[in-house]
This record gives sequence, structure tokens and C-alpha cells, in this order.
Amino acid sequence: MVRSDWSPLPFLITLWLPVLSAPSIPGPGSRTLSYDPEIDPMPDFPRLPWAIAALALPVLAGCIGPKPHAYADMPSRTQLHVNDGRHAARTPLTFSEAADWNRYRQIIIDPVEVYKGADADFGKIRPRDQETLARYMHERFSRSLSHDYRIVERTGPDTLRLHLILTGASVTPPVVGTLTHFDLAGGLYNTMQGVRGKQGMMSGAVVYAVEIRDAQSNRLLHAQVTKQYPGALNIPASFGALKAAKVGIDKGAKELTQDLLRGDLPGASAGQPVD
Repeated sequence: MVRSDWSPLPFLITLWLPVLSAPSIPGPGSRTLSYDPEIDPMPDFPRLPWAIAALALPVLAGCIGPKPHAYADMPSRTQLHVNDGRHAARTPLTFSEAADWNRYRQIIIDPVEVYKGADADFGKIRPRDQETLARYMHERFSRSLSHDYRIVERTGPDTLRLHLILTGASVTPPVVGTLTHFDLAGGLYNTMQGVRGKQGMMSGAVVYAVEIRDAQSNRLLHAQVTKQYPGALNIPASFGALKAAKVGIDKGAKELTQDLLRGDLPGASAGQPVD
């Protein structure tokens, strides 16, 4: 069973926000037991609880899981730059060499490596579940790339080598992760995040590194550290502790395939080197 690493505080806030934000109802000793819409078109909503609700949203945003960074034991770490271009929010670190991507028709896909460094971001996800995600990642990236590239095992001309490093993941807490799609604060927050293309409240995610080399020369052509997660309004992805991370892997596999086919990988406009 997957252990989830989460705090109950954001969930408790989502439960209390509807109560705190409800309209004021005068008690028996009040001067007026109801309001007249012709005199006062709107009921008296307390302003303080709504202010509390607004301030609570950043707290709710705190359960966003691991953040991509330059992992200390990642082979291409010293070559990474801050990504100032496309996908910068999800892929903040990249490296790209000038390459004629259209000439590559074959690809070697290494077994996915589970990162073992001290700065790994797996929280309380057990090693066997990390391995489960790594096997799933290899399967999904292989399937996605096989539609447009020949998957091979030996080095040859016009061949790429893809090395994936699973560096972190977070789970969706059972029950609570789904309920946040339906309560007042969670629904509001997830709607805002969905419009912005951001991660939903208490949603699981996956973080991984990509290294693409020319298989014959072993020259590094592209590297990136990226985070993937389901859309904030994707309710089915909230069922199952590892489901959201797997949906993130599916998105990442599709995205990388499309970028390779276009010859437009993130990092063409890289910024400052990583310290």
C-alpha cells in the first residue's frame, strides 16, 4: 500500500471555508429576522471570512509536491541552464545543442533510472512503488516514441539514445484528493489552476530528468528536468495514489515525442547557468 505524504491542514480549511463564508443569519434576539430585497438587495455576507478564504488559498497551494531542481548526482547537471522559453513553468531547467533532429529515425531507450541521490524527491513513496513508476515510464515513453521512431538496442547512425531519470513523485491522498474537486474552496482553487494550466490541490505529480544523446558519438544533445501532473480539473486522475503520477508520465511521453518530431525542444532560449 502506498503511503501518502500530506498534511490534513489544507483539507480542514476546505471543510470550514463554506461554513465561515456563509451569509449571516440573525439570531432570535436580533432586530430583524430576514432582509427585504427591495431595501437591501444582497444579504449581509461577513467580509472577514472571505478575506480568510482568500488568504487560505496559498496554504492550499502548498501541497504541490516535489519541485524540479538541478539534482546533485544527475550526469548533465553542470550543463543545465534556466529555461526562459517554452514550458518554463513545468520545465525550469534545460540544455540544448544545435542538432538536425529530422535526420534521426531510430532511438535507443535505456531502462528508466530511479534517482538515489540524497536530494531525491519521493517523500514517503516506497522503493517498490518508485520501481513501479519507473517501469511504467519506460513502457509509456517507448510506446509513444515507437509510433514515429524505430526502437533499437544497438548503436548506429542516425540514432538517438534516451535516458530517463525518475527523480521524484508525490501521491494523491486517498478520498481527500477527490473531495477537493467538490468542496467550495477546493473547487474554486482547482478551477483557477485548471485555467492557468497548473497543478490541482493535493494532486500527485512526477518529476524526472531527460537526457538525449547521439547514440554513435555519445554527444549530449538535450537535457531537461521537468514536472508533469494531470489537469487540475481531471477528476478520474484523483482516484488511486499513483494515478496522477502515471497521468503525468503519459503527458510527458506525448509531449517529448511531439517536441522531437518538431525539432523544437524546450531550452532553445536558455538563461543563466545553474549554480
